[in-house]
Amino acid sequence: MLQIYTNLKTFFELGPKEYYRQKFKLPLVKFVYEIVNSYKKRTKQGFSNLRDVLFRGTVVALSTSVLVWLSILMYLAFYYAYVPKVSHEKPVHLQFKPCEDKGICSFPSAHVELTKRQQLLMLGQLYRIHLELELPESPANKELGMFMVCADFRERNGLLVASTCRSTMMHYRSNFIDFLYKAVFSPLYIFGGAEEKQNIQVELFSDYEEHENQPVTDIYVEIQTKHIEMYSAKFCIHANFSGLRYVMFHFPILSAAIGITSNLFFIAVVCMISWYQLINSEEYMKYMDERDSNEDQNQLEYFKGDLEDSSSSSFEEPDVFNGNESENNFLEERATVENINE
Repeated sequence: MLQIYTNLKTFFELGPKEYYRQKFKLPLVKFVYEIVNSYKKRTKQGFSNLRDVLFRGTVVALSTSVLVWLSILMYLAFYYAYVPKVSHEKPVHLQFKPCEDKGICSFPSAHVELTKRQQLLMLGQLYRIHLELELPESPANKELGMFMVCADFRERNGLLVASTCRSTMMHYRSNFIDFLYKAVFSPLYIFGGAEEKQNIQVELFSDYEEHENQPVTDIYVEIQTKHIEMYSAKFCIHANFSGLRYVMFHFPILSAAIGITSNLFFIAVVCMISWYQLINSEEYMKYMDERDSNEDQNQLEYFKGDLEDSSSSSFEEPDVFNGNESENNFLEERATVENINE
């Protein structure tokens, strides 16, 4: 009864139009305003969250790609710096002094230039060095027997670094075995698929190691016989890998996977430590405090301006929310709550 009496009293004091405006129209406008504002906030928050997710995903993808490619490039650089070329081959053009009538009047010899640069071989790596001779199975070579092959290793200035001599001969084959061998492979000999020749490898060094102060750039080869007949010759250098170089060369996929993964792990650890030190530095903390205070001030000003614009556009009269003290208090409390939530 008391509530009915109060409503009737208010109705007669304000009049029908003002009573309708304050008791029905104003609450309805406030309700619609709350719904619209809540929808706008949720929409803005959703777009903001989506933007943050896309931004963070892009940053993570780019960072991961950079770290992976950096790990790959580091492994490739280490591989080409640590693992040398497995083999080097140089043709040997033998020269000799011919006799006046026929034949050879001097030992065949040749000068082989390994490189025009400072050095060719890697320091600390063992090499197998041999001379490969292509000899026809001629009567002169079969009767030649053993002969010597000598080589002098010299640096750029001509200083002797190493010297070696090795003996060799053609592989022996009896007349009967030779007859059977040629009878079986006679079609290949007839049609040019095979030749009557032998490739002889003369090992000069089995574990040669380059000198740091005297790198070899030139090799002088001499075959100490005047009765040899040959087609061609070449100088071969092969690296004897061991330890880590052996694993990296003979198991490239496994070593690459382990190397790239290890590089990625250490780079990620270094980046995490650097990031931790950065965000805990004094300068960064000061910068974040100043930025947060500026953002709070800007949000407060923006909210006040948005509230004023919404109030002026939502009501027919500009002083609807300023009509009485209770409405002003309501808006102030609402602005305070919204500011806290922001």
